[in-house]
Amino acid sequence: MKTNRSENKSIEPACDLSSQRFYHGTKANLKQGDLIEPGFNSNYGKRKKASYVYLTATLDAAVWGVELALGEGPGRIYIVEPTGPIEDDPNLTDKKFPGNPTKSYRSRDPLRVTGEVTDWQGHSPEQLKAMKDHLERLKQLGIEAIED
Repeated sequence: MKTNRSENKSIEPACDLSSQRFYHGTKANLKQGDLIEPGFNSNYGKRKKASYVYLTATLDAAVWGVELALGEGPGRIYIVEPTGPIEDDPNLTDKKFPGNPTKSYRSRDPLRVTGEVTDWQGHSPEQLKAMKDHLERLKQLGIEAIED
């Protein structure tokens, strides 16, 4: 289990989330007990090595994670539990949705898979196209999707 602690910066929990259910959307095929760890190439932006793993407390945000993830195979939404502190995801909360209404978080510590949501429904083709077009426009403008 690798953890990047090079910043010597304390990460405070976003709030008391101990009883909250969290999700992680991906195309990876995982099983209960597996760890989702930072240190792999990101699914987003320039695909650089990710310093964080991302999780959300809303099923809708996890669906976006699945639909925008790179890779082959079916998308999956896992129920996860953080193994260390989490913080608000600045990629969404600071720029797009102040106050964190998407309940999106990140952690430098692994997430443990505790289950899988199998009955989720994706966004409409029109919504998905609009989001992908928007992300492509940002890319053309040189705006990095992930602040790591």
